[in-house]
Amino acid sequence: MPIPTAVLDQLRAVLGDRLSTGASDLDLHAASETFHRAPPPDAVAFPLSTDEVSQVLRICNEARVPVIGWGTGTSLEGHALAIHGGLVMDLMRMDKVLAVRPEDMQATVQPGVTREALNRELRATGLMFPVDPGANASLGGMASTRASGTTAVRYGTMRQNVLALEVVLADGTVIRTGTRAAKSSAGYDLTALMVGSEGTLGIITELTLRLHGQPEDVAAAVCAFATLEDAVNCVAQTMQMGIPMARIEFMDAMAMRAVNLHLGSAYPEQPHLMVEFNGSPAAVKADAEAFGALAEEHNGQGFAWATSLEDRNRLWAARHASYYAALKLRPGATGMSTDICVPMSELPAAVAQASADMHASGLLGDVVGHVGDGNFHVLMLLEPGNAEELAAAKGVATRMAERAIAVGGTISGEHGIGVGKRPLMAAQHGAAWGVMGTIKRALDPNNIMNPGKMVPDMN
Repeated sequence: MPIPTAVLDQLRAVLGDRLSTGASDLDLHAASETFHRAPPPDAVAFPLSTDEVSQVLRICNEARVPVIGWGTGTSLEGHALAIHGGLVMDLMRMDKVLAVRPEDMQATVQPGVTREALNRELRATGLMFPVDPGANASLGGMASTRASGTTAVRYGTMRQNVLALEVVLADGTVIRTGTRAAKSSAGYDLTALMVGSEGTLGIITELTLRLHGQPEDVAAAVCAFATLEDAVNCVAQTMQMGIPMARIEFMDAMAMRAVNLHLGSAYPEQPHLMVEFNGSPAAVKADAEAFGALAEEHNGQGFAWATSLEDRNRLWAARHASYYAALKLRPGATGMSTDICVPMSELPAAVAQASADMHASGLLGDVVGHVGDGNFHVLMLLEPGNAEELAAAKGVATRMAERAIAVGGTISGEHGIGVGKRPLMAAQHGAAWGVMGTIKRALDPNNIMNPGKMVPDMN
C-alpha cells in the first residue's frame, strides 16, 4: 500500500524538499543495470546526516514502511529495487571525506563518497583505496554488497578493507562497529555482518577504510591465447606458482569483439588475459618475466606491455567497458549478468562449462572475469520481453551456481544476492540460511529494511 499521507508529512518535517514524490525521481530510483525490474518506490529521501537517517528510519519503522538504501544504482542483481514499494533512501548527498589519517593508512568517509572521489582526495598522500569493481560506485554501496573487482587478487575485497562502520538500525538506533585498531578480539564481528548485508539490517552512514600505498612501479600487459582453455589454465598456474599479480583479468573472444566495436580498438578476436604488476621496479620486472614465460608455455600470442599511465588506462578501459560494449553485440538487448566463484583448481573446468552451456542454450553473450581469485562473469544478451530467452538464461545461471556449490564454490563472488540470486541461497547455505533469517528478525522485527532480499521470507 502507498505510504500514508500522515507519514509523508512526518518525513517532510525532517527533510523538507529533500523528500521527493516527483515522477522523475521515482522513475530514476526504479532503474536497474540489468533485466531486473520493479515498480517505482512511493517516495525518495535525500538525507544529509546520520541524525536525519535515524529520524527517517524511526518514522518508517513505526509505520511499517519499507526502506531501501540507494547509492549510485550500479548493482546487477536488483538489490535496490523497491519490490514492495516504500521509501528509497538515496545517500549520495552524504558525500564528505571526513578524515584522512596517512600515518594510520586509514580514511573515514560518508557513504555517498565514490571510490574515484576518495582516490582524488588521496593523490597527495601517496596512498590509495584499491577496491575497483569497475563502476564508479559509492563506498557505502560497495560495503553493502561486499564488492570486489579487478584488484581483489592482491588487495582484497571490501571485507578486508572496511575497518569500522556507523550503521543506523531499523528502529533508528545508531551503532558503531569495529575500531581503528589493526585487530580486535572483543565480541561479535558486527562489521563483517554488516558488510555484504545489502541494506537488510541497517543503513551504513560512515565507513572507516584501510588504505594502501601507491606502488612505486606499475606495468600492465595484454596477451591473446589460442583457446579459452589455454588462457584459463595459464591463470591457474600463475596463481599456483605464487606470482604476485595486482590484476589478472580474462575476456573471451566475444568480449574482445564487443570491445573492438565499442572502443574502435583492434584486438584479435580471441581469448585474452589482461594483467598488472605493482611494486619496486626490480620486483615488477621479475614478476612480469615469470608471467611472460608462463603465457608462452600456454600458447600466448602478441604479448604487449603498457607502462605509461596513458597506455595502462587505455588497456583497462577495455576491461571496464566490457558490459556496455557487449550490449552493442545485440542492439536493443538487455543484459543478464551472473557470476560465480570457485577454488582455483576448479576454474578452468567451470569457465569452459559455463561458456559451453550458454552457447548450447542458443544464447549470445560473453565470459569475463577476475579470474585470479576464481571469480568470473557470464553476460547473456536477451530480447526484452522474450520469456523463452529469459528462461534459458536463468537455466544457465542456475546450472553455473549448482556446479560452483558442488566443487566448494559460491553462487556469487561479488554481484551479491539481491532478488536475482535469492532462490539459490538455500542450496548454498542449507540451515545456515535460516540463521541469517533469525538475525534479520532480531535486528529488524518489522521487516522494513530492504524486504524480500537476502534472507528467507519473514512470517
